[in-house]
Amino acid sequence: MASHEQSYRAGETKGRTQEKVGQTMESMKDKAQAAKDKTSETAHSAKGTAHDKAGTAKYKAADAAQVTDEKAHGAAQATKEKASGAAQATKEKASGAAQATKEKASEMMESAKETAQAGQEKTGGILQKTGEQVKSMAQGAADAVKHTFGMADTDEDHPTATKTREL
Repeated sequence: MASHEQSYRAGETKGRTQEKVGQTMESMKDKAQAAKDKTSETAHSAKGTAHDKAGTAKYKAADAAQVTDEKAHGAAQATKEKASGAAQATKEKASGAAQATKEKASEMMESAKETAQAGQEKTGGILQKTGEQVKSMAQGAADAVKHTFGMADTDEDHPTATKTREL
């Protein structure tokens, strides 16, 4: 009876562990997707901001060109480089954030996998130990019955041990 109950509990534990791992994996996937979406939005927003800044710089450069061609050319070039640098920095920042998010999600998934595997190994160990205990109890019961009916002999090497007679 205890074996059935232990086996039942081990099965329940294994089922809960698998369910929890599934929930954790789904949660990590959702978080990774949200981080990816946010990174994409940030990059898009940064690109739009850089574009707006470049447009504003071009307008200012056109006004400066009316004053002097030489000043306008220098200002436009400086603004273009600044806008390009800002866009590149934003792009690198977004790329770094996306990579960090991807690595964190991968670490979390690996951790969940290890936790699930440890739970499965623990459950397997419990089932093996329970099986060995049941086998030992059954052998003890069989030996007791044989001894009760006089079907057990003593072992020559161990006088207190019983030996089952062949029928």
